Amino acid sequence: MSEKANGAAKPLSLYVPEPEFRPGDKPNFSNVPIPKAGEAERPPIDVSADDIRKLAYTIIRVMNRDGEAVGPWAGELSEEQVKEGLEDMMRVRAFDARMLMAQRQGKTSFYMQCLGEEAIACAFRKALKPGDMNFPTYRQQGLLLSTDYPMVDMMNQIYSNAADPLNGRQLPIMYSSKEHGFFTISGNLATQFIQGVGWAMASAIKGDTKVAASWIGDGSTAESDFHSALVFASTYRAPVVLNIVNNQWAISTYQGIARGRAATFASRGLGFGIPSLRVDGNDYLAVYAVSKWAIDRARAGYGPTLIEHVTYRAGAHSTSDDPSAYRPKEESDAWPLGDPVERLKNYLIKRGAWSEAQHVQAREMLEAEVAEAQKQAEKNGTLHDGPHSSPREMFEDVFAETPLHLRRQRQEAGV
Repeated sequence: MSEKANGAAKPLSLYVPEPEFRPGDKPNFSNVPIPKAGEAERPPIDVSADDIRKLAYTIIRVMNRDGEAVGPWAGELSEEQVKEGLEDMMRVRAFDARMLMAQRQGKTSFYMQCLGEEAIACAFRKALKPGDMNFPTYRQQGLLLSTDYPMVDMMNQIYSNAADPLNGRQLPIMYSSKEHGFFTISGNLATQFIQGVGWAMASAIKGDTKVAASWIGDGSTAESDFHSALVFASTYRAPVVLNIVNNQWAISTYQGIARGRAATFASRGLGFGIPSLRVDGNDYLAVYAVSKWAIDRARAGYGPTLIEHVTYRAGAHSTSDDPSAYRPKEESDAWPLGDPVERLKNYLIKRGAWSEAQHVQAREMLEAEVAEAQKQAEKNGTLHDGPHSSPREMFEDVFAETPLHLRRQRQEAGV
C-alpha cells in the first residue's frame, strides 16, 4: 500500500527566516530595489491611504548619487537649515563616540549608539513644534541633541551621578524631558507606540494643537502594542505620526523575523486605513520632507501616518552586543543608501555652500564641544566614581501620599 493510500504524511516543520549574509560571507545588496531619487509622488496631506498605496512599497528619496536634491519632495530647507542639520548629525556622532569610550572606561554601565541613523531623529525634530511630544525608543538621542537640551544633563543621566536629572532611576540613555518633548524611554520596548497614540488622543479631546510621534524599531513591531496602537490610531484618527525605524537588525535578529511574509513594514498600516510611506532614512532632506508632511497632516486633523525609515544600524545594538557574531563586518559599508553625514556634506559641497576644510573645522569644533560637556559632567561624578543620588530618591515623587509600607522601608533604610 502506498504512503498516500494509508494516510501517512511527511512530518511538519517550521520555516525560520535567515539573513542573507552571515560572518564570512561577502555582502551584496545589488538585489535590493533602490528607486531613483525624485521618482516618488508628493500627495496632498488630505489624501486617503488607498490613493497612495504604492508609497508603502517604494522608498522616497531626494538626494541623488550626484549630491543633488531632485523631485517633488525637494526644496523644503534653506542652505542654512541644511548646514544646521549637518552639524546636528555630526554632534550626535561625536557625542556617541565619547559616551561609547566612557562606557569602555567603566564610567557608565551601558550605552547605545545611533551610528548610521543620525538623519532620522535630527531631521524629524526640525519638523516638530514646541509642545509636540515624542515617545521614543532607542537611538533617538538626536531629538534632544538637535535642540537646546543641555548635553551635560544627558551625560549626567548616562553616568547616573549626583546631577542626574532622573536621580538614578533609569538605565543610562533612557532620557526624559517633558519641556523638550521627550517622553521617558521604556526598556520594555513597544510600549511607547500605544502611549503616543493615547497622548495624541488626549490632545485631540482637549482641543489642543499639539501632535505626538511614536517610535519603534523593526524588531519591536512583532509586539502586540504595535498592533494595538494601529487600531486606536486609525479608529479615532489620532493626531500622531507612527515611526518605524527599520535598521535591518534587532539585537541579533535580522528584520525578517519580525516582518514575517509582509512586503514591507509600512504596508502593515494599509490594512488599518492609515496612509503609509517608506523613506530613505539616510537622506536628511527626504526624512525632513516626509516628516513635515505627516506632522502637518496630523495637525490639520487628517489623522495618523505611518512612516518606515529605511536605514542600517552601522554599530552594535548596544555595548552588550558583538555584531561580528551574526553579520559580516563589511555589511555596513555595502549598505546601498550610504552614510547620512557624508551624503548631506556632499550635497552642500555640490551647491558651493560647504567645503572639506569647513567640514573638518566643524567636526573639530563639535568634538571639542562634546569633550568640554563631558568634563563638566564628570565633575558631578560617574557610575563608579560618585557622588550619586541619595537612596531616598527611591521613595520620593512616586506617590502623592507615601503608603505606610514605603514609609517603614525608608525608616529601615535610614534615608
